[in-house]
Amino acid sequence: MSDSPLSLKPDFAEAAARWEAFWNGEMLDRPPVAITCPAEGVEGVDTPNYRQQSFDDLDELVARVDAAMHSTYWGGDAIPQFSPSFGPDNFAAFIGAEIEWSEGEEINTSWAVPYVEDWEDALPLTLQEDGYWWTRMVAYMEKLAAAGAGKWLVSHIDMHSNMDALVSVRGATPLCLDLYIQTDAVKRANAQANALYPMMHDALHEAGGMDRCGTGAGWIRAYSAGKCNAMQCDYIVCISPAHFREFVMPDLIDEAAHLDHAIYHWDGPDALVHIDDLMAIDDIECIQWVPGAGAKPFIEWMDLLVEIQQRGKSVMVYCSAAQLPVFHKALRPDRVWYHVSAADRRTRNSPLQSRSAGRSSDWPAGFVRRSPLTPTPTRTAWPMKCR
Repeated sequence: MSDSPLSLKPDFAEAAARWEAFWNGEMLDRPPVAITCPAEGVEGVDTPNYRQQSFDDLDELVARVDAAMHSTYWGGDAIPQFSPSFGPDNFAAFIGAEIEWSEGEEINTSWAVPYVEDWEDALPLTLQEDGYWWTRMVAYMEKLAAAGAGKWLVSHIDMHSNMDALVSVRGATPLCLDLYIQTDAVKRANAQANALYPMMHDALHEAGGMDRCGTGAGWIRAYSAGKCNAMQCDYIVCISPAHFREFVMPDLIDEAAHLDHAIYHWDGPDALVHIDDLMAIDDIECIQWVPGAGAKPFIEWMDLLVEIQQRGKSVMVYCSAAQLPVFHKALRPDRVWYHVSAADRRTRNSPLQSRSAGRSSDWPAGFVRRSPLTPTPTRTAWPMKCR
């Protein structure tokens, strides 16, 4: 019988060891490779969408999440986890914004309704601790933590903090103008939003029981025994490098410093102008590059991924099992982790489709260990509450 702390991940210790090595800038037998696909012999259950998570009965939602976790095969180094969310603008909702929803089922998303007409009337920005969205998220996290105990983990939320929160409550065009004509007011608002980040993060970290066995990186299915989350500021596509350094970079430095491990979600070619400043933030360890709609496919951005690695960061790669050897030939294996898509577990000709996601001998020819092979740690390497 497995002594894993998560029943849905019998080989938890092996996977956790690879993640720990990754965060330490090292590598065991291979990089972390997270594979998910439908579980065999179980009826598939989808996780609830944003609208359902926002308004449906919490107990019914949690039961559905639990069923979805059990209907998923968590292969390789994928750790069973779920990131709750009301949509991209959780942070804005927590400070008072209302949420609107897309119509129809084809595109399920939501967004904050800007409410700031004048910063002087809107400040200070505060957490609405008794508001619907915050109280619901805390209660939702607590119920998820209870239901997942011993089976799967609760991951953090998609924060969209920093200047992304300000653009959500003010609007993109007005905020861009404010940088020039209401500079001081924007700086005060930004400082207030920045001060809320650690309080919100830690409260939800506790509510979700993320200190028991670790957590993911929000909606990005990495794994860390400590505080970990995805960071981003999509607003940077609207501003110059000078404004990035003035308004955004200090926030990202503070957020990354608050976490044990940080992955930056870098979205779209228009954000590339900030590469030098982004790469200079030491506590951002890993980059998730997303080309964005209308751009060339991810696999055609190999030169950028190589450059990110050369600048001392790791990269996250979304790919199919068939594409992985292409990335493997170009990228340093000690500075990459893979999220591999798979339709099912029957594609056994790929080394990534096995239960262990492939031993070193299964990898493409030329695979080289970049750091000494380290034994899998015992359970004492896990968080104490995990035992």
